[in-house]
Amino acid sequence: MPIRILIVDDHSVVRQGIITLLEDEEDILVVGEASDGDEVMDSVKACNPDVILLDLTMPRMSGLDAIKTLMPVHPHLRILVFSMHNNPDYILSAVKSGAAGYLLKDTGRDEILRAVRSVAAGELYYPPNASSIIIRNLILPQKEQEESEVKVMPGGPSVWNKMTPREQQILQCLTEGMSSKDIAEHFAISSNTVANQRASIMRKANVKNTAELIGLALRDRQKV
Repeated sequence: MPIRILIVDDHSVVRQGIITLLEDEEDILVVGEASDGDEVMDSVKACNPDVILLDLTMPRMSGLDAIKTLMPVHPHLRILVFSMHNNPDYILSAVKSGAAGYLLKDTGRDEILRAVRSVAAGELYYPPNASSIIIRNLILPQKEQEESEVKVMPGGPSVWNKMTPREQQILQCLTEGMSSKDIAEHFAISSNTVANQRASIMRKANVKNTAELIGLALRDRQKV
């Protein structure tokens, strides 16, 4: 089944450009388009998309308000922000509201396709610049607060030391912003192998998502 995607942007030229970019991809089907946050609510009901490619700055209901309204009602919907704003406040607000990914409008074709496929597969997709903002502002402060509330034995094991050599290599790739597909190509292994190793890494690290894993890995790097 193709990935069903809804394009939401108040500029018709941008919408048409994205539709043109996606229309030849056999695994992606553009099921609709909308020009503002109000329209997206009706479009979701009519088109039943898997992924929404969503601008943040729109008339009437903003993209952020649309995310906050949609996620409680459609928790399995994957929202990929597509914005001109490379601003920590926008990125952090999108993450906190439930966006599965964040792309800038000057992103190239290959990365847009990679991001759409990644969020449709249930992954988070934040390029390195967005990931560093998320880690600095959300992940590390949360970890520091947790550690202040729970006494941890000094010299405790680093998350890196819990991994096999290959898992350490894959974890390093994840901290550098590489996707599962990139990692599979880099090591000449299958995507299923990468998925299994990522699952093992997450289990050993006792984390819930990739962003939390990357934050923990960066914090523990000096212990290795």
